Amino acid sequence: MPLFAVPSVKSNSLGLLAGLCAFLIWGFLVVFWHMLDAVAPFEILCYRIIFSFVSLLPVVMLTRRWAEVVSAFRNRRVALTMFASSCVVGLNWFLYIWAISTGQILETSLGYYTNPLMNVLFGFLFLRERPSRLQGIAILLACIGVLLSFLGHNQFPWLALSLAFTFALYGFIRKTVSVEALPGLFIETIVLIPFSLGWILWLYWNGEGFLCSPAVREGFLLFLAGPVTSLPLVMFAYAARHMRLMTLGLLQYISPTCTFFLGIFMFGETLNPTALVTFIFIWLALLLYTVESWRQTRHLPH
Repeated sequence: MPLFAVPSVKSNSLGLLAGLCAFLIWGFLVVFWHMLDAVAPFEILCYRIIFSFVSLLPVVMLTRRWAEVVSAFRNRRVALTMFASSCVVGLNWFLYIWAISTGQILETSLGYYTNPLMNVLFGFLFLRERPSRLQGIAILLACIGVLLSFLGHNQFPWLALSLAFTFALYGFIRKTVSVEALPGLFIETIVLIPFSLGWILWLYWNGEGFLCSPAVREGFLLFLAGPVTSLPLVMFAYAARHMRLMTLGLLQYISPTCTFFLGIFMFGETLNPTALVTFIFIWLALLLYTVESWRQTRHLPH
């Protein structure tokens, strides 16, 4: 069955439900990570990696994907590529958690709104994919928005662009190897788990960190960091195989939109006029990007 085939109405409905749930979970994760503000961001990252491994292990075994994991490690090029993707996704996760813990939620929203445009830019720079006229205009509008943010505050939105850049780079690296999402994430947790365990043990040895003063609430949330990482990925993987590409592309805006409204109405972040203008330029760019994506995907066989 083709990757984005729609074999039946029931399959399409289940795919849509899975996709909605995945992007809603990703959108509301900002609330989850904010509840862990008593734990240092890098320590949260370490526990996220450890418990992601724990939660993914039975899924990989039950779905019989272990052979794919072993095969990836046996191929030197694939193994090195997955090591690189592990480092990049680890950096992306850390930046996201750190941004939330330091009250920069709107920056994360801006970053993930910018991500599709960053993907187009990566395709142009590294894969020689020539952007269409509308895509070129979209990238130009996004650049104008970023420039206005810099001129308005004399501050470059490095965090938003770093999130977009690392996520686009992660996608680019993963595109170079034929490892699917579920076994791929499991491999990445395997690569990162020694460093995570080492950091937590080092903190404990020095009388610091969560293990030295454990709390039930934070302990439970840290344990849940694994499932809330792996569950939406499994849902997304299912949705990708049972939905049309255009529909899936539209759903990706749910997450940063949720984060945007949560940042303003739940966490009280201020959307100043300059930031609003920046967002408007990004939204206009995404509108052009979406129109162009629709024009391209409507010609694909379903």
